[in-house]
Amino acid sequence: MTNMTLAIPEELMAIMKKHKELRWSEIAREALWDKAKELELMDKLTAKSKLTEKDAIEIGRKINEAVARRHGLL
Repeated sequence: MTNMTLAIPEELMAIMKKHKELRWSEIAREALWDKAKELELMDKLTAKSKLTEKDAIEIGRKINEAVARRHGLL
């Protein structure tokens, strides 16, 4: 297994020190696996897509605008 070194903000480290009963390396490993699984699923879902990054950005802008209008922000 490969080792990884992380920079952790002082505030987070203070919380971690309060809870020494937890195996923080295992928690980090699980979080990394969760994110990796999400990315693998995204890769599978988009593998055959013809949508360009420019198309995706435009769709995202339209969705954001519609949500803002619905909530009276525009």
